[in-house]
Amino acid sequence: QVQLVESGGGLVQAGGSLRLSCAASRSTFSFYAIGWYRQAPGKQRELVASISRGGRRNLADSVLGRFTISRDNAKNTVYLEMNSLKPEDTAVYYCNAGTYSSSTYFEGDYWGQGTQVTVSS
Repeated sequence: QVQLVESGGGLVQAGGSLRLSCAASRSTFSFYAIGWYRQAPGKQRELVASISRGGRRNLADSVLGRFTISRDNAKNTVYLEMNSLKPEDTAVYYCNAGTYSSSTYFEGDYWGQGTQVTVSS
């Protein structure tokens, strides 16, 4: 079992930056691909970024060029660097431990508790 803890959310003005962290409880973290999801009020949860065990990255079109995902397996941590933030990025952000196949991220059973990101206009 893997426990995931997100941190780094907060309130920021449009155009600002935040870095989210997803820290895992076990060294087996390196065996998982990691996805960052977000859910805004009244909207479906969406996958915004994912990274495979080997470091292959995918980003949603809505965040391409603004967000970066990276991982440090030595620290059991995945990061989501968010730049040029927009009000529409406001959501609760969750990380998930899953799998990666044919350049596609597949959601797993392990989720963090989420961290709120609020972007003011």
